[in-house]
Amino acid sequence: MTSTDSGLTSSLPWRDYGFAVGIAATTTALAFAIYPFFELTNLVMLYLLGTLAVATRGHRGPAALSSLLSVLCFDFFFVPPRFSFRVSDAQYIVTFAVMFTAAMIISHLTVRLRLKAEAARQGQLRTVMMHELTQQLTTARGADEILSAAACHIEEIFNSLVTAFVPNQAGNLVVKKSPEESGGLSEKARSVAQWVYESGQPAGLGTQALSVADALYVPLQGAGEPVGVLRIQPRLPERILASDQRLLLNSFAHQIGLALEVDRLRENAKKTELEIEAERLRSSLLSSVSHDFRTPLAAIVGSAGALLEKENLRDNHSVRELLENIQTEGERLSRLVQNLLEATRLESGAVRIRKELYPFEEVIGSALDRLGKLLTQRKVDVILPEDLPLVPVDGVLIEQVLINLLENAVRHTPPESRIEVSVRAEAGNVLVSVADEGPGLTEEEIGRVFDKFYHGRSSPGAGLGLAICRAIVLAHEGRIWAENRLGRGAVFCLTLPLGKQSE
Repeated sequence: MTSTDSGLTSSLPWRDYGFAVGIAATTTALAFAIYPFFELTNLVMLYLLGTLAVATRGHRGPAALSSLLSVLCFDFFFVPPRFSFRVSDAQYIVTFAVMFTAAMIISHLTVRLRLKAEAARQGQLRTVMMHELTQQLTTARGADEILSAAACHIEEIFNSLVTAFVPNQAGNLVVKKSPEESGGLSEKARSVAQWVYESGQPAGLGTQALSVADALYVPLQGAGEPVGVLRIQPRLPERILASDQRLLLNSFAHQIGLALEVDRLRENAKKTELEIEAERLRSSLLSSVSHDFRTPLAAIVGSAGALLEKENLRDNHSVRELLENIQTEGERLSRLVQNLLEATRLESGAVRIRKELYPFEEVIGSALDRLGKLLTQRKVDVILPEDLPLVPVDGVLIEQVLINLLENAVRHTPPESRIEVSVRAEAGNVLVSVADEGPGLTEEEIGRVFDKFYHGRSSPGAGLGLAICRAIVLAHEGRIWAENRLGRGAVFCLTLPLGKQSE
């Protein structure tokens, strides 16, 4: 595709007016040749034909001049008395008026037809150019390839140098594609491009904004906001893009912006798909390993418990300590495996919440019984109001939440410290809190402590217990959070709705 000027290559105005004068002279010369053989009415038709020839060039001014010259030449050279603008018969005045009116109407209609034809040709030309650009953008992959193909296309169409800018992570524009012959861009050019990106408005040559710039800057609009900027610098410095070229360029810019947006969405979708697949594989591995661990762990814990029951080992203090340590650590590892299984089940959607009305003191009591050995060196205070209503929950899962919160409190507090479990009803919910007397939480830990596999300061856990708590509470349509206590320690709070029963 070759470069285009505005529409058809228009003739200079003085040439069009000169053409009108030339046609009038030629028509007059031809009329002199046929004057002896034809009536004056036939000469009028000859002048109208000349005016039509001028009008076909598509300009109203020269067509009007041709109409006026035709009437004057016809009057001066052929209407009696000849070679004078006086007329011997008043009826010729009517002839002149009709002749001029007819010439003007013919020229007006011809110019309109020419302009419509020109508009149709320009529309077809723009369609072809847009189709070519669309084909190039469709086959391009990545922002670099898209911008390179688009810049080459625009450079050829508009005979200009094209520079493409795209934003970096900080939102500042960087040059993505720049012609070698343009050399280094000045800070002024970069500043104008940044302004265009932030405002979403064109600037530079032929615009109202920053018109002193030596190039035209056009934003590349995506689906909602600009995704880059094009800098178009004509190779002829004095040349400014005409209005129809600006319209075509704006269409190009919009098409390029959408292509960049689609490419970005495609890359994000690919990245998300990879992350989902990696998470699925990790969950599958954890689930498989956890299942494989359960049987030997159960055997280890059971064997240690059986040995502790042997009469001949009860008095052997050192052996008993070793067996108790095996049993305790085996139970802790068993809880870790159980957490892994619960995490994978919750993520896969395999866990169904089965709500029933429970006295919450029973849920707390069951959790404390299961952690009996772990809590032997802690003082646990349970605060329950007498009028606490029944709570619609999945008892097994909420018990697991309390176990994980209590185990977390034990892990981060010194021996003989106090753990407080309190429950109260408020605003249609039951509020449960587990407070400890440990070192408390940092700002980062408060924001991330419920993230899966997150390890806070000096945390020996796997980073799953609190993540499981959040998943279970959210499945109950509740809320869970952590904060620091006044003075010393941390408190983990959760709310569970009272108003919804299981179906």
